[in-house]
Amino acid sequence: MSDRLPSSIDVGLKEWATVVRAMSTGRQIILLRKGGIYESAGEFEVEHREFIFFPTYLHQSLHQLKAEFHEGFEAHTAEPAKIPLTIAGRVTDIIQLQSRAQMERLDDQHIWAPPLLDMRFNYKPENPLYLLIVRAFQLESPRIVENTPALAGCKSWVPLGAPVDASTATPVVSDADFDAQRNVIRARLENA
Repeated sequence: MSDRLPSSIDVGLKEWATVVRAMSTGRQIILLRKGGIYESAGEFEVEHREFIFFPTYLHQSLHQLKAEFHEGFEAHTAEPAKIPLTIAGRVTDIIQLQSRAQMERLDDQHIWAPPLLDMRFNYKPENPLYLLIVRAFQLESPRIVENTPALAGCKSWVPLGAPVDASTATPVVSDADFDAQRNVIRARLENA
């Protein structure tokens, strides 16, 4: 698996700021996706394997995070006018989850509390829920973008306008640590 990203990336994946922070430290390497309100056919698609994390604040909530991850939580009544882009990601695995029990086997691998997991499984139960394993990369030079109306709304993928330089981005965890975490996740899901 390559430890390099493309030299530039022009698409963002919207994700809670608390999750972006967990990804940026290597605490978490998984994301859950079912689909945003404005996705085609209402289902999430991995349109881009490489992206810039676009942190969001409005829908994240303390009761959907484990208590030990409440520190640094920022409550907002609206999304900020300017968004800092500091982390890139590469999807390495896409796994369709079959049951809530699979996520219970991964409890030590994420920062989400049971109410979030229940909500993700129960929302539009006819649509599949996907677990993405994502390698995170720290951008050498953060980019601040204006949070324009084109970026607003419940959608996963957003165009960033101008490409973000990812040529010198570095993995947030070593290859060995990432591979070890990835192998644990895959093994637990396969044995659930």
